Amino acid sequence: MDLGLSEEQELLKNSAREFLEKECPEEHVRAMEEDEKGYSPALWKKMADLGWQGLMIPEANGGAGFSFLDLCVLIEECGRALLPGPFIPNQFAAAQIINAGTDAQKAKYLPKIADGSAIHTYAVTEASGRWDMDGIQMKATASGSDFVLNGTKLFVPDAHVADYLNVVARKPDGSTAVFIVPRAQPGITVTVLKTIASDKQAEVVFKDVKVAAADVMTAASPKVVSHIRNMAMNMECAYLVGLAQRDFEISVNYAKERVQFGRPIGSFQAIQHKAADMVTDVDGMRFIMYKAAWATSENEDSQDMDTAMAKAWCSDASRRVVAHGQQIHGGIGFTKDYIIQLFFRRQKRAELFWGDGDFHRERVAQMLEI
Repeated sequence: MDLGLSEEQELLKNSAREFLEKECPEEHVRAMEEDEKGYSPALWKKMADLGWQGLMIPEANGGAGFSFLDLCVLIEECGRALLPGPFIPNQFAAAQIINAGTDAQKAKYLPKIADGSAIHTYAVTEASGRWDMDGIQMKATASGSDFVLNGTKLFVPDAHVADYLNVVARKPDGSTAVFIVPRAQPGITVTVLKTIASDKQAEVVFKDVKVAAADVMTAASPKVVSHIRNMAMNMECAYLVGLAQRDFEISVNYAKERVQFGRPIGSFQAIQHKAADMVTDVDGMRFIMYKAAWATSENEDSQDMDTAMAKAWCSDASRRVVAHGQQIHGGIGFTKDYIIQLFFRRQKRAELFWGDGDFHRERVAQMLEI
């Protein structure tokens, strides 16, 4: 396992950073907080033209055929830029179809994801807010050879702009499956929620929503389900790594420029200690994230443990990083006019999605049979 980036990955990283610095500056992030859609269709099209939407989709299905690890390199840069919109949910939905879909489902849905003409999101959590499989209580009833969905999903990212909802629910036999449902299907009601990150999470209510059997995905084994979920967790970790890195850089630059008592505050030992703690956390996040992303990309046996450890560490370490960033900035850090609070608020969303540190430490303990 070599955690250094390849030449191709370095090129992807550098080109993505250059593109996002131009197309997704602070002004764009702020504008999307107030925008009804929460993302820019024009920027979405540019990303698709660069091949980002189909980065890990097989070439046979219209994608670029890159690895999941390559996608995490890209998502780290998205986190650094605080890219608004459904990019990560769309990629996870693609991962569901790639790993659990039939050939017909792949041919039907993946090309449109790859070219940016269709947006998918996932609907997992319910009233309990749990991310484990026991949290999936929504049931699909049989209707001939097809199914009918009734129930409510919460915290569904970007559901109001998605063309399709990949809904995780239980079949009549109690097994879990993913039901691909057009958002415009009769019986679906989407309500956007108010969140700390000002992102577009939604409550989605399903009332007698019909789903054809051809649009139901069932994973071949529990191992495949775990692999798909690991991909979701690693994407959130990659986002947090980029976010924390940029928060650190902004804070250090501020400490160099902010003068108090006749000298830059960065010359004070207390500030230096905070900066040292920040960079230690960021470097640790990057190492453990790429280790888990590599194990998941290669479908290694260690991926469940590696991913649980990575999400636990990245959730907690990123929270420490943004807290130090706020403290270095003092009172100005908590004003909405200043950039640093954007990172603070978005960190909380990514920390909680797919389980916080406590959730994943419990997973590690169970895997160790402690």
